[in-house]
Amino acid sequence: MKLQRKNMLRASALGALVVSGALVLTACGSDDNTKDNGSASGKPAAAAGDIKCDDAKGKLLASGSSAQKNAVDLWVKAYMAACSGVEVNYKSSSSGEGIVAFNQGTVGFAGSDSALKPEQVEESKKVCTGGQGINLPMVGGPIAIGFNVSGVDKLALDAPTLAAIFNDKIKKWDDEAIKKLNPGVTLPSTAIQAFHRSEDSGTTENLGKYLKAAAPEAWTYDAAKKWPAPGGQAASGSAGVASQVKAVDGAIGYFELSYAASQNIKTVDINTGAAAPVKASADSASKAIAAAKIAGTGSDLALKLDYTTKAEGAYPIVLVTYEVVCDKGNKAETLPTVKSFLNYTASDAGQKVLSENGYAPIPAEINTKVREVITSLS
Repeated sequence: MKLQRKNMLRASALGALVVSGALVLTACGSDDNTKDNGSASGKPAAAAGDIKCDDAKGKLLASGSSAQKNAVDLWVKAYMAACSGVEVNYKSSSSGEGIVAFNQGTVGFAGSDSALKPEQVEESKKVCTGGQGINLPMVGGPIAIGFNVSGVDKLALDAPTLAAIFNDKIKKWDDEAIKKLNPGVTLPSTAIQAFHRSEDSGTTENLGKYLKAAAPEAWTYDAAKKWPAPGGQAASGSAGVASQVKAVDGAIGYFELSYAASQNIKTVDINTGAAAPVKASADSASKAIAAAKIAGTGSDLALKLDYTTKAEGAYPIVLVTYEVVCDKGNKAETLPTVKSFLNYTASDAGQKVLSENGYAPIPAEINTKVREVITSLS
């Protein structure tokens, strides 16, 4: 009760806390969390009163997906300001590294852009005493296809054409396949410079899932974190790909929408077969994710996305980042903080942070189940 009264008093004093989207965290420490900085949208991430600290205490380590980094930075900033004496450190690395750390028992939860594979679930049973690792969808978002072609401000592509571009089959911007999709647009004969990620990436894997599902004849590779196609040029991280697209005339590449927004990079509208090509946005990604089906069983909420959707206004190239936790057998010293923090990220206030900063909130029907599972963690 004392802790609760302390948090209520602190919430009253803080009011509507504004958080910083520029905070960089590592598993070893964090920036100064006492400053009242602005978020990427200039809007508050959450009022302190929206965050229930409960019995959270001490230090919580987490790591994994870089796709959700900006969202987690905002969440952590708001949460730590509201919950005195609690430290949450999220190391932005990769989905694979996060799962390895989770299955080694060194983090309270991991972020992954792909659901746990059966062998990873089996391995998790060693650290989840009496339970196993489960997937909680927490962050959604569009994978934007950024382009830089002098004189071209608007561009539409479909899955087969996009696959041919990234597969080094279409080499010029005035190719007939591109012209057919863009009537009235003057396309130059500039050479296409396609950029992809140099390291294993969940973003690469999710783009591959889309191309494989929507253009199986043009994209014959199995979805994987490692870039599979010949040709093109590699760059490190989404930031590296975005920088190259920004700098090179004739360039095209893929990255989370926030990178396009921050660098003012034009993005491709995707022709899905709907009445009009769909622009990448948080809202259009949410519409696609809303059609997802829960593929997991029990407490596991892994989703099956429909990459071939033709729903009006639904952007099909999306990824969902999961927070990977133990359903049972969580460490007693970190369980209260894990539940408290994830309760906030899954709350209306926590999900609102996503829509205000270029991410897509998890649809309400699915998110309701996420909240129920978080409450049941033990």
